[in-house]
Amino acid sequence: MGQQEKVATSLAGTVSEEISASLTAVDAELARRYPGDPGTRQPVHTVYVPGDVFEPGTLRSWGDQALAALDEHAPDAASFAAVLGIPEELAGPVHDRVRAKLEREPVEDLRIDFEDGYGPRPDAEEDEAAARAARLVSEAYANGTAAPYMGIRMKCMEAGVRDRGIRTTDVFLTGLMEAGGLPEGLVLTLPKVTYPEQVTAFVQLLEAFEKAHGLDAGRIGFEIQIETSQSILAADGTAAVARMIDAARGRATGLHYGTFDYSACVGVSAAYQASDHPAADHAKAVMQVAAAGTGVRVSDGSTNVLPVGPTAQVHEAWRLHYGLTRRALARAYYQGWDMHPGHLPTRYAAVYAFYREGLEPAAARLAAYVAKAGGDVMDEPATAKALSGYLLRGIDCGALDTAEVARLTGLTRADLDAFASPRRGDLTVTAP
Repeated sequence: MGQQEKVATSLAGTVSEEISASLTAVDAELARRYPGDPGTRQPVHTVYVPGDVFEPGTLRSWGDQALAALDEHAPDAASFAAVLGIPEELAGPVHDRVRAKLEREPVEDLRIDFEDGYGPRPDAEEDEAAARAARLVSEAYANGTAAPYMGIRMKCMEAGVRDRGIRTTDVFLTGLMEAGGLPEGLVLTLPKVTYPEQVTAFVQLLEAFEKAHGLDAGRIGFEIQIETSQSILAADGTAAVARMIDAARGRATGLHYGTFDYSACVGVSAAYQASDHPAADHAKAVMQVAAAGTGVRVSDGSTNVLPVGPTAQVHEAWRLHYGLTRRALARAYYQGWDMHPGHLPTRYAAVYAFYREGLEPAAARLAAYVAKAGGDVMDEPATAKALSGYLLRGIDCGALDTAEVARLTGLTRADLDAFASPRRGDLTVTAP
């Protein structure tokens, strides 16, 4: 041991106290606005089914149709990998996991649509469809056939359809309550939001419903769908989407990009409306920055190119969807929309290849960080958080197994959760 250093200070202890007191309001504001990721599972996609089309067997039907498409157009691991350009060493694991996923849990998030996919109907018809949706969702959760997340997209808060959207929301939620209560996986999607005041109005609706049924305040959250230019840049030049998150008063769970409505809104011609258009990239980048740290997740949009027809045409559509999904994952958009059962094989193939090809490097970096072993990359706590989040997302969607992650990192699921959401408690992880 060397000579012990003399420690000297110049400031009175009251200086630190005064500074802390001056920042009390800022500390509270940071904690309120930026609580960090909620630490819950985020689905890799959302599937939309019109309100009059949804049936008790819809989820299983989507899985069966996806499996049939694989059998017809890429019957084995090698042919599937060749179509998508998946490396040979990943071909078997990805193909096997995709098939297992389609058999076990083909849809992670389902939205029963009463907006664009449903259209205007007589009030009595929509009332009945909303009540039926509530009954079927309740039954699905009761009998174990539900997707992890399910809910509805109602009509928006614009004047022409506002009353109808409010009534459909009321009918659906009331039906759930009468059938036994709101399921944990309940998700509502508010479309075509242009002003924060529309978000405030929807919060008012949910507050009234919670009060009417004696529910805890804030029990019902919702997603905000970004489909208009005004939701990105307001008339005064501010980022409206950030104000929308604030207007939700802690209820916003996601921001969903609407590829085709937004593209049309900013004048992109139909042939070029796609999730990789520069206009789309700009909108999603603003959404991403506005949502960062708030606990609100960002979802990419969809492609309208369907994998149907002869095999060559299906393969072309698969390659497009696979590429768009991989592109989104690299940009940290971990969720998207799937419009057709034929999109499910490439959704899961892209997601599983993304996580499996990065498993060993990510695990090695995280293990080295925990063990303070160094290596050729100098990682910081923020990177450890990202590495843990990456592994957790892979586990949640079925790309990775908890056991193989534990073997490679020496960390438990609880350890990974602590790294990914360190604000939820003190981080105490024992090195392997």
